[in-house]
Amino acid sequence: MLKTFRGGVHLSDRKEATCHKAIEYSDGCDVHTLYLQQHIGAPLTPCVKRGDHVNYCQKIADSEAYVSVPLHSSVSGTVLAVEDRLNPMGQMASAIIIENDYKFTTDPSIAPYPHVDRMKQEEILKAIREAGIVGMGGAGFPTHVKLSPGKERPIDYLIINGAECEPYLTSDHRVMIEKNEDVLYGSHALMRLLNLNDVYIGIENNKRDAIDVLRSVSSQYKGIHIVPLKTKYPQGSEKQIIYAVCGRKVPPGKLPADIGVLVTNIDTVTQISYALKTGKPLVKRVVTVAGDAVKEAKNLMVPLGMSFEEVFRAAGGFVSPPSKIINGGPMMGFGQFSTDVCVTKGTSALLALTQKEAMFFNETPCINCGRCVEACPMRLMPNILRRAAGERDYETCKKYHILDCFSCGTCSYICPARRHLSQYIRDAKQTIQAQEKAQKAKQQEGGK
Repeated sequence: MLKTFRGGVHLSDRKEATCHKAIEYSDGCDVHTLYLQQHIGAPLTPCVKRGDHVNYCQKIADSEAYVSVPLHSSVSGTVLAVEDRLNPMGQMASAIIIENDYKFTTDPSIAPYPHVDRMKQEEILKAIREAGIVGMGGAGFPTHVKLSPGKERPIDYLIINGAECEPYLTSDHRVMIEKNEDVLYGSHALMRLLNLNDVYIGIENNKRDAIDVLRSVSSQYKGIHIVPLKTKYPQGSEKQIIYAVCGRKVPPGKLPADIGVLVTNIDTVTQISYALKTGKPLVKRVVTVAGDAVKEAKNLMVPLGMSFEEVFRAAGGFVSPPSKIINGGPMMGFGQFSTDVCVTKGTSALLALTQKEAMFFNETPCINCGRCVEACPMRLMPNILRRAAGERDYETCKKYHILDCFSCGTCSYICPARRHLSQYIRDAKQTIQAQEKAQKAKQQEGGK
């Protein structure tokens, strides 16, 4: 039987428009906007100013903080400004705006590393950090930090996440097929870094071609195992794929490293391979452009900082006015009210949905059917959490473990009453986290 987890839902994957389309490459647009905060952690300080000429792959912002990664220019050209710009989260954020000269003159500091087998562990970690690599699945956590759990948390299980369970998304799928050697080299590098003999690549069974390709070429590397997974959402969530692949459960409030497991995304591993082989940092990524409002759905390799409008234009533009534009997948992505924002390290897809696809519904009263409870992959009670969140009863929210919710949207999808369960829970969770952060800061201030 295919490996899986308890709960979840079976979705129409909507991947047929792009799953067999090879990755196309874009030179970007005339002006690129590179946000300084594309990672979880300390903010960056610009290394360049208005009027400076920058090279392709040149470091343009950095921080001395450990939980942080540098930012590099995705094009060569002239810095037009360092100022606040609207980002995909709907916030004003510091950004470096660069005029693209389309020459892609590589910075002279770029040089490939030796074969990973000739590198020390600390050298591999430094290379990953200097390449600005973060979790490419959307979390944006600095990869070098994740790969350094400490001696008190020894890792004996490494999982490469190739599930890609969200509808429409096929960027990881195409990477596994077209860049399979990079997937395997990057996996081998992590095995060496963590001193492991085995690594497990989990792939949903609706990607049989990717499974077959990786199996056929993995014989050149020892200890790389391809694990077919049941096609079910949210199979690609960290805790769910851990249980599916190795049967371990991550306790509430704990991290995978606490049970000896590390999980990293397929595209993250590919970027590690790319950085080690070429010396080039993370300056571009594959984005799935899809939805019925798009003229020609594609998988595009685009330089970071390219505007959403230009990405859609590279896919032929719109055949009809989109009713909803989403950055990411339809289950966990974020709706956009403007295409005048730009691609970041965490942009896996851009979806332009028609009104029929978006399917707007009004809430009706809860009928207490229990479907949301049955489907919740975290075994929470979304019906109770929704009620408490609506009443701003945050103590009840915490009592029913709201902070364990990772906003997969399964409860909203399965609800026959069309209750906005996930949205209310997400809002309450953010409020509680903000309150706890403020309380902690107050206590620290008082301690001084």
